[in-house]
Amino acid sequence: MRRIFLLGLPLVLGACEGRHNWLASGGAEAIRVEQLFWVLVVGAAVIWTLVIGAAVYAHRRQVDPSLEKQARQFIIWGGAVIPTVVVCALLVWGLVILRDITTKEGDLTVRVDGERWWWRVIYESPEGDVVTANEIRLPVDNTALFKLTADDVIHSFWVPALGGKMDMIPGRETELTLTPVETGSWGGLCAEFCGGAHALMRFDAIVMEEAAFNDWLAHEASPAEVAQDDAGLGVFLDEGCGACHTIRGTEAVGPVGPDLTHLASRERLGAGIYDMTPDNMAAWITDTHEMKPDIDMPPYPNLDGARLDQLVAFLMSLD
Repeated sequence: MRRIFLLGLPLVLGACEGRHNWLASGGAEAIRVEQLFWVLVVGAAVIWTLVIGAAVYAHRRQVDPSLEKQARQFIIWGGAVIPTVVVCALLVWGLVILRDITTKEGDLTVRVDGERWWWRVIYESPEGDVVTANEIRLPVDNTALFKLTADDVIHSFWVPALGGKMDMIPGRETELTLTPVETGSWGGLCAEFCGGAHALMRFDAIVMEEAAFNDWLAHEASPAEVAQDDAGLGVFLDEGCGACHTIRGTEAVGPVGPDLTHLASRERLGAGIYDMTPDNMAAWITDTHEMKPDIDMPPYPNLDGARLDQLVAFLMSLD
């Protein structure tokens, strides 16, 4: 048992690190969930100790018929009444926490649509919707109200370090609030199996100072700065990419795939999987299904040489 414990300890501790660590508690909702978790762990440990202790004591004690009445009362209170009261109290507390993290109004509203296998992200603002994809940025110490839905199958939206998860159901809108309390970059993911590329359906959740976030959102709302005679834009349009993707300020207005207007400003490519580099971009275009199996985007294996270089340079300029 000691060897098993020592071998398993690094695996347990390893789960407490990384961008998807739900014990990081970078958000107010995550702090509430973590408090509930530790109370349940401590309570379970205390109850387990008492139960095992009582069983050992009863096993070693001499049988005494005169104590039968006290034993019966102990079983009723210790085995039924007290556990029922404790479980009901924990249930009520858990429901209160669930209410707190799902029904508050937000300082900003973000609509997220889960698709196979990426995220359409829309910020609501008085000037109009701001559309992006596969990356979520939030201002610190502000509550964001997420309105969640799905385009095809059930997904689940989860940023472990910031709060709880919420299912995204086709034809139905669910809500979740997140209130980040410190700046940083955390990982988000789909927590409901949704098909072949489920494990590769991720996103970055970047928490910024409020002024920096406002500047970013204003830039994100602006059209792309693209010269109409850009050779890479010509390749993009010639290959039919504009039928699926939108680049505001150009002829590309496709509604099917992710909005690419400020693609290069995102930290990762392929819905949170690869670093945003020219090499990864070239591989994504030519070996799409090797990079992320089962996705709808077709590969362009015959696109090479100068045309591929021009297209990659164009996409990497979209910041």
